Amino acid sequence: MTRQQLVEQIFKKRSYLCVGLDTDITKIPKHLLSQPDPVFTFNKAIIDATKDLCVAYKINTAFYEALGVKGWEAMEKTVRYIGDEHFKIADAKRGDIGNTSDQYAKAFFEFLPFDAITVAPYMGEDSVKPFLEYEGKWGIVLGLTSNKGANDFELKKMDNEFLYEKVLKTVSSWGSLDNLMFVVGATQADAFINIRKLTPDHFYLVPGVGAQGGSLKEISEKAMTEDCGILVNGSRAIIYASEEEDFADEARAIAQQYQHEMNQYLR
Repeated sequence: MTRQQLVEQIFKKRSYLCVGLDTDITKIPKHLLSQPDPVFTFNKAIIDATKDLCVAYKINTAFYEALGVKGWEAMEKTVRYIGDEHFKIADAKRGDIGNTSDQYAKAFFEFLPFDAITVAPYMGEDSVKPFLEYEGKWGIVLGLTSNKGANDFELKKMDNEFLYEKVLKTVSSWGSLDNLMFVVGATQADAFINIRKLTPDHFYLVPGVGAQGGSLKEISEKAMTEDCGILVNGSRAIIYASEEEDFADEARAIAQQYQHEMNQYLR
């Protein structure tokens, strides 16, 4: 999906919501466990209930990889079921020496029809570039994350600037506005003002709103651009809104709350 197509979807739906399909088989409603593929059955119901309210889905591959072959099969069925109207993100946090990243890129962009993949930048340019060489595909590079461990490296000073600032400035020259995004955690809301100065026109994938306490209003005020420029991810707050048979209806209700609020903030 191109940047223009993504922006068109955002303003058509009046939403910049990304639904995180971080599907933990131990947390899905128990009545689904008797299904041949409970993870896909759950995902399909969530997608059907939210597809008109969001523009993207993010699949955290760890929850699928942990289930072995069946998990990979569920992930493949899920990403293919989502279709082409939505921006499909593999939250895989890959990034290795060039020839290894080449293979990761083939796996997620050629074998699996993802539009984007999250990438760790700390092995340098040759570990990121392979993900930026596919037309219509995106690398979403970790910028400033919201976990406690961000203090270990990202928020350490290096030559009078934070390491994450150096990452943003350096990586932004490796790709373009059409194939490169950054992950910036919602719980780092105050940092968005400075981050926008460093990368004024890039899209950001913003996790941490909802269950992790990030404020949609704050993020929208501090990070939004004329073409929106942000995808706000909601995972647990949406997909685990209910443990009962009404789980899809409840997920839709939460997604609808996000969309209604986003509609107010879109310029």
